[in-house]
Amino acid sequence: MNLRISKKTYILPFIVLTSLFSLKVSSIGKKSTGVIAPAAAALATVSAAEMLYGQLALDSLGLSREAFQYALQGHENLQKAGKLANEDILSIVDFSLPSTKKRLFVIDLASGQLLFNTLVSHGRNSGREMATNFSNAPESFKSSLGFYITGSTYRGAHGYSLRLEGEEQGINDNAMERGIVMHAADYVNEKLGRVQGYIGRSLGCPAVPVSLHKKIIGKIRNGSCLFIYSPNQQYLSASRMIQLPAQKQYLSGSGNEA
Repeated sequence: MNLRISKKTYILPFIVLTSLFSLKVSSIGKKSTGVIAPAAAALATVSAAEMLYGQLALDSLGLSREAFQYALQGHENLQKAGKLANEDILSIVDFSLPSTKKRLFVIDLASGQLLFNTLVSHGRNSGREMATNFSNAPESFKSSLGFYITGSTYRGAHGYSLRLEGEEQGINDNAMERGIVMHAADYVNEKLGRVQGYIGRSLGCPAVPVSLHKKIIGKIRNGSCLFIYSPNQQYLSASRMIQLPAQKQYLSGSGNEA
């Protein structure tokens, strides 16, 4: 059964954690100007990220460390560019998992809580159990990887739906033209997955369970970051959102080439 996770944990917010670690290393990481050295600042972020990943038990829930690492980097990029109206929410779709696994993770970085962990579909031409083929082309009926900013909601053919704006040129920037949105689908359910070995597939949209779509969309709409991940080497090499100097320093982890 797909349930909303509302953990009342004693986790310090991610932003607060980062600040605390920055204070901790300031005595060894600052120069004569009083500014924390880049290496020390990076170490603070590493520690905070590792703590959040562990405290939320994301590893046991199946979320790839690499997916989490890259998601934080892209979120930071979008945040620095002033593109996020809702900076607290980070959503990750982990396509290193089969469709029968709960591979959508919605995290509140400010409160340090995992809000949702549930099923999500991939495009029908991206694969059956696993999504391994991706495209930015119209009518491809494939999923597109990368970073998106959530837009406004509307009522369409699938009811209450959420527009998604692709932020990576040549990778997912045709999302609006393709009509790639988050919507509900009755084929996104565990029973179907048990019967046939995979859930239903979309035309490229990240469709979610009918029972949860309104709550999920209501939480992530209007300017939050959504990251659709796969250990696909073509994407990882082409993306400019995650090609940062310290990209291997946030968290250790690896992914197999799709």
